[in-house]
Amino acid sequence: MPWTESAAASPGSRRVYRIALATWSWPLVDRPTPTGGDRRRAAPPVLPLALLDSPASAARLRDALALRSAARDPRTVSRELSILRAAVSWWRAQGWISGDPVAGLRPPALPEAAAAPLSPDELRALFALRVPLREKAGWHLLYESGAAIEQLLALDVDDLDLPGRRTRAGAAGRPLRWRAGAARLLPLLVAGRTAGPLLLTDRRAPQGTPAADRCPFSGRGRLSYRRAAELFTAATRPLDPAGRGWTLRRLRAAGQG
Repeated sequence: MPWTESAAASPGSRRVYRIALATWSWPLVDRPTPTGGDRRRAAPPVLPLALLDSPASAARLRDALALRSAARDPRTVSRELSILRAAVSWWRAQGWISGDPVAGLRPPALPEAAAAPLSPDELRALFALRVPLREKAGWHLLYESGAAIEQLLALDVDDLDLPGRRTRAGAAGRPLRWRAGAARLLPLLVAGRTAGPLLLTDRRAPQGTPAADRCPFSGRGRLSYRRAAELFTAATRPLDPAGRGWTLRRLRAAGQG
């Protein structure tokens, strides 16, 4: 039984584990990890676990960690490394491998700028970007409400009181309020929908997705934190002089200032 199936986690979490482990499989065969749409379409290499006992594997993983740390949000990379570390520990406990290719690997440090609020000039540049309605509405909602990102992703369409610019009583977490930007965009985002997740994926949800995380009209799934963060960082990369892109935490911090 593979580690992803034995882990005591929900189907959604196990899917995240599989994606993370697939990310590390490419450098183990000395191939670059696909990105964007190519990553979703590519079939990751199928590797024998014995490959992890090869002396070259530790060096390849170390180089891969350095590359991902330079290109991705530190929290994403830390989560991927934690998943790999947990999988290696389980495989060693089963006696399937004897070495530890992740020993000595450390997650990237969080740069100070990653937690700093976006400046007024950066906010103007952000909201001037030509992006899909989902991103535009979600970013305005995050900035204007100052809510935790997870709380916004958990919202359903029927949680919204659009005329009142707030969430209804009984919505998960504290009541949220927003201003003109989100008030203009949210009605467009939910047009024709009366139930289901507010922020949806681009594709239909996989089979087995809980009904609460699937739109009853389109079949699309609830947007995940990982995907929301990826979209934001990718969209803001051209705006970042360092070329890394910004984080959703910085946008939220700007709204709380």
